[in-house]
Amino acid sequence: MTTSATSVQRSSVVACLNCGRRNRVPVAAEGIPRCGSCQTPLPWLTDAGDDDFDVVAGAADVPVLVDLWATWCGPCRMVAPGVERAAKELAGRLKAVKVDVDKAPGVAARFGAQSIPTLLVLDHGREVSRQIGAVPPDQLLRWIESALEKTTASSTGPTGG
Repeated sequence: MTTSATSVQRSSVVACLNCGRRNRVPVAAEGIPRCGSCQTPLPWLTDAGDDDFDVVAGAADVPVLVDLWATWCGPCRMVAPGVERAAKELAGRLKAVKVDVDKAPGVAARFGAQSIPTLLVLDHGREVSRQIGAVPPDQLLRWIESALEKTTASSTGPTGG
């Protein structure tokens, strides 16, 4: 499908938390993104919509934190720094995917999101945990780490393979 091919080609530039080198990170790829210089796992934070969610989130080799949010939602904006922090602190163990429910109503309906923010942890596309409503970053990180213990990827080690 053309949309999926376009999604796979999309990327962002991320600075390595270890050495500072800037790296291009695709929205969808096998394995986990690593720094081209020092091989440290890179934070993986991207967005997805109805047309590319399965490619970006469903096919990921690592567990995925899905943030169902909207631009007009104040609590969603309060959660965003915690999602970014989780992507950084759990680099190599987690992929974070933000989904704007106004632009992707199909994804929101698929997961039965009736309130936002709704946060999900998926393991190979299967929901393993759900958090509804805003929580402070420390509490969010604890919830994610607890959810990661329920995933099959956690049994293969911190690199997911």
